Amino acid sequence: MKTQRLGTSELEVTRLAYGCMRLAWQPPNVSAEAIEKGIRALEAAVEAGYTFFDHADIYGRGACESIFGEALRRHPGWRDRLIIATKCGIRRPDDPHPGAPHRYDFSFEHIVGSVEGSLQRLGVETIDLLMLHRPDFLADPEEIARAFTRLHEAGKVRTFGVSNFRPSLVAAVQSALPFPLQVNQVEIHPRRLDAFTDGTLDQCLERRLTPMAWSPLDRGRLAPGQPSDPALSADPHWLQLTATLDTLAAAYGIDRATLVLAWLLRHPAKIIPVIGSTDPGRIAAAARATETALDRETWYEILHAARGEPLP
Repeated sequence: MKTQRLGTSELEVTRLAYGCMRLAWQPPNVSAEAIEKGIRALEAAVEAGYTFFDHADIYGRGACESIFGEALRRHPGWRDRLIIATKCGIRRPDDPHPGAPHRYDFSFEHIVGSVEGSLQRLGVETIDLLMLHRPDFLADPEEIARAFTRLHEAGKVRTFGVSNFRPSLVAAVQSALPFPLQVNQVEIHPRRLDAFTDGTLDQCLERRLTPMAWSPLDRGRLAPGQPSDPALSADPHWLQLTATLDTLAAAYGIDRATLVLAWLLRHPAKIIPVIGSTDPGRIAAAARATETALDRETWYEILHAARGEPLP
């Protein structure tokens, strides 16, 4: 699989990342069968050429990181080949005591404590990329910078980024940091076009941040063969979009999902889509997108269908 530089860092990553959110769904008592299924998915991703793996401390309430840690123990050679990313900053209800609200937390103590937990579950000494998961309304750039600097100097995190951040908050956090942020991970796909118009991708180009696209297939809705969504089955815009995608995909000799991924990859900001399937066949098929070069006309045909209206 083709690779690219992550932001301005020295890390070289594959043009697709493998998202580990679906490795476990029923924590904390994840069955042995579920663990084996998760490890098989990771093995399929490595075999297909993925080297970039995306986690968060809340995925499976930590179980996804633990499954990855078990996979690393079974395949000790992986650690030198794979780039491990994780996220922190979301606190679920009743954490750390009953009655505590669902919230976001970028405090020094929570960031540092979350990283310690992730390191333990993953069974590694260093996280390659740490991202703040969702914007904390009480975010203090100076406090974030103190936590990031502590973790970097201790050798526990190599590079840093953010997720779901508006450009102004990226700039505020960056202003306090002694080193550059490398990533902003946001939702991007043909039914979520905000990043193209709200300044997110413009800022990525300006600052050489790498955009990562979570849910690049709209939670699987844009993948062929998925169960139909009753809410969309009679939506004229949806029907026109999928018809256009299927027609263009056929012209390229690929399926709809591969076309959508190639559409994201075509952007000059070098978007990295995060693939979330646990099906080995789909994991491998997605890699074909890195070999599919869309021309400008095709790219705009997809944009027109995604907008559902002409450009100005």
